[in-house]
Amino acid sequence: MWNHTPWQGRFLPHPLPPGERLRAYSTWCNAVEGNTTFYATPARSTVESWAAQTDPSFRFVVKLPKPITHERRLTGADEELRAFLDTMEPLGPRVHAYWIQLPGSFGPGDLGTLAAFLRRLPTDHRYAVEVRHRAFFEDERSIRLLEQVLSPVDAEWVPFDTVTLFQSPPTSDAERDAWTKKPRVPRRSAALTDRPIVRYLGRDATDRTVEGWQHWVGTVAGWLREGRSPTVFVHTPDNADALSLARRFHDEVRARVPEVEPLPEPMPSEPLTLF
Repeated sequence: MWNHTPWQGRFLPHPLPPGERLRAYSTWCNAVEGNTTFYATPARSTVESWAAQTDPSFRFVVKLPKPITHERRLTGADEELRAFLDTMEPLGPRVHAYWIQLPGSFGPGDLGTLAAFLRRLPTDHRYAVEVRHRAFFEDERSIRLLEQVLSPVDAEWVPFDTVTLFQSPPTSDAERDAWTKKPRVPRRSAALTDRPIVRYLGRDATDRTVEGWQHWVGTVAGWLREGRSPTVFVHTPDNADALSLARRFHDEVRARVPEVEPLPEPMPSEPLTLF
C-alpha cells in the first residue's frame, strides 16, 4: 500500500526511489498490511529492503500467499510455507502476525483442516485468521468451534468490518466496485488474544467513514485499558485519504486513552527549501 498512487506528492514525497517509499509511509503510520505477498512472494532482497526502511517496532501483518490459502486450502503446501517464512525472515520482530485470509467457501466443515495447519506452524511466530463464510458470523456453534481452533495456538480472529460500506447504496465507482468484491458479513468485535487486529472499511465520504468507526474507537480504547496491543487498519473504497484517516482514528483513541504514544511526525510531501 505504500506505493498507492494517489498518495504520491500529496502525503508522500514524489518522486521517491522505490527503496525509500516504505520509509516515508512509516512516518505516517506504524503498521502496514502486507497484502502484496498474497499475489506473489517477493525476493528476499526486497524484504531486506523493507526491514532496512523501518524501525524494529514497526508492524507488518503479512498475508500468506494465495496458493497456500486459496488454491491448496491449507493442505499439501508445507514446502511453499517454509519457503515463504524463510523469505520473510529479515523482517524479524516487525512481523506482528502472519495473516491467514481464507476464501468465503472455507466453512465450518473445513475447521479440521485449519486446526491441523495451525498446529504445524512454527511456534516462534504469531498468526491471525480472517474468515468470510457467513456461518462464522451467524451460527453460534460455528463461532464457538472456530474460537476453539484458534485459542489453543494463540491465533487471533481478524474481523473485516464492512458494515458501513453496505449501509446504503454506493455513490461512486470505487464504492460500486467494493460492493462487488468485499464480504458482506456482520461485525465481530471480540478479541481472542492480547494482539487483536481490526480491518475497517468505510465510505469515500469522510464523515460517513468517521461515523462508522465510532464503535471501534470505544472497543480499541477498551482493549488498551485491558493491556492489549491492538492494530487497526483503516480503509475506504478508493483509499485516497486512508493515511490521514488512520491518523485521525489514532487521535480519537488517544483522546480516550492519553497514555497511548502519538504517531511519528509525517515526512513532508514536498522537499524542504531555504525560503
